[in-house]
Amino acid sequence: MIDFLWSLGSFIVALGILITAHEYGHFWVARRCGVKVERFSIGFGKAIWRKVGKDGTEYVVAMIPLGGYVKMLDERVEEVPAELVDQAFNRKTVWQRIAIVSAGPIANFIFAFAALYLMYLIGTPSIKPVIDTTKLDSPASVIQLVEPQQIIAVSGQKVRTWEEVNLALVGHIGDDSIELTLASLPELSGMDMPVRTFKLDTRNWVFDPEKESPITALGLGIFRPGIDPTIAAVSKDSAAEQAGIIAGDKLVNINGTQYSDWNAFVDVIQSSANKNINMTLLRQGELINVDVVPKAQQDPEGKTIGIVGISPTQAPWPDNMRFELEYGIVDSVVAAADKTSQLVVVSFKMIGKLFTGDVSVKNLSGPISIAQGAGASASYGLVYFLGFIALISVNLGIINLMPLPVLDGGHLLYYFIEVITGKPVPEKVQEIGFRFGAALLLMLMGVALFNDFARL
Repeated sequence: MIDFLWSLGSFIVALGILITAHEYGHFWVARRCGVKVERFSIGFGKAIWRKVGKDGTEYVVAMIPLGGYVKMLDERVEEVPAELVDQAFNRKTVWQRIAIVSAGPIANFIFAFAALYLMYLIGTPSIKPVIDTTKLDSPASVIQLVEPQQIIAVSGQKVRTWEEVNLALVGHIGDDSIELTLASLPELSGMDMPVRTFKLDTRNWVFDPEKESPITALGLGIFRPGIDPTIAAVSKDSAAEQAGIIAGDKLVNINGTQYSDWNAFVDVIQSSANKNINMTLLRQGELINVDVVPKAQQDPEGKTIGIVGISPTQAPWPDNMRFELEYGIVDSVVAAADKTSQLVVVSFKMIGKLFTGDVSVKNLSGPISIAQGAGASASYGLVYFLGFIALISVNLGIINLMPLPVLDGGHLLYYFIEVITGKPVPEKVQEIGFRFGAALLLMLMGVALFNDFARL
């Protein structure tokens, strides 16, 4: 329940910030173009707070935080007094109307840049993207590793963290090939290999983002520090808790076989659903024996596996692999601009791949997934939350630029037609377009919500 409330609160905060940025873009440019703004609303429905400013605009916070709007004086909507006609939106030039409508998505891009600038200025703890194995019969099998290697570029694009690697790979879904540039870490391996670039054949590369990341789907083995057999945590109501296992116990033997490594232990547990397992543990210098019956559970592929509900102690990351991703006041500007442009390009690519079929509609996410992401990123700290809302802000801006008549992009489409033809698009044609756009948008929202519930 606490996790739900935290995710909900984080979602409302994130969405409120992004909606305010978007609508303020419309509001600010409309005012500069001499348009009278009657209402600036964050949310829909009944107002829970309202105030009329000195400028005559009514500022409102409404109950349903799933959007917002800027109501401008417009003769097409209501009768306008003669003395205010020159302040009506519809009386402005087509280029002024284009500026007002496009200001919302542009404000989202500017906000994303500002959030990323602050994130880079604060700094984020990061891990270098190092691989130590590649999987046979995978696109990455062309890479023969003799020691851990750091990924420094993806198809020519420099990367410094796993998050950047992931983002770069996602942008190449559906491509015939991907190039990975690797460099050695002498401090980790004791070897100094030259920088090498490998071309991965990705014509048959497919993966389900709900089950794996593009990194592991390519067959790349992520380097991780060693695992200590000392138990770090025991899940509540798990088989381990019922058997009396506690945090701090150290694994010594499993079914009479000496503990060797964590993966081998996991294999034994997963293959023993509803079967008794005998464990020897070291507790405060004394050996004890316990019997555990792993509970049966379905894995993502529908296979029945055993689960006991314990997690081991993770060894610390090597110092040479940890670094603080931060920049100075000036360098943060360049880094934020570069990351914003990357997010814009990747987002446009993903929308294009939805239409070509390279990306399934099952990957669309709705408000539930966004709420979960907001809660998770907020729980990690401010810098992670800033990165999350920057990503959502870019996506919000791009979605609003789609040429659907009910969105900003649809209005812009009509205005550019007016620029070309020299006359407005007929009201009847616009009305038909709005109905079509609303139907398509509702269909996409329905698919996204269905995906959300399926993930739950």
